[in-house]
Amino acid sequence: MSSLIDQDIAHIRRVMPLSLSGDFGGPILPASYWRKRLHQLLDTGHVNKGQLADIDSLLVQIGLHELNAASAVATSAEQTVGAAAGQR
Repeated sequence: MSSLIDQDIAHIRRVMPLSLSGDFGGPILPASYWRKRLHQLLDTGHVNKGQLADIDSLLVQIGLHELNAASAVATSAEQTVGAAAGQR
């Protein structure tokens, strides 16, 4: 079981950043999908300390991605409002 969890963590570590960065249309799979996958691993009850640390690190990456995305949206909105105010 531990080997399967290691393989799943390794897969998520490789694929998740690419999926979250996505393309011009946004993420390929949303942060909520990856968070759910990681919580499913935690829910197995067979996670060792090293795996727990890896999962925690991936959850932190998701949180940082969401913060960066929210910041980018806020900055874009501010620029749009500023540009519209300048056109008056």
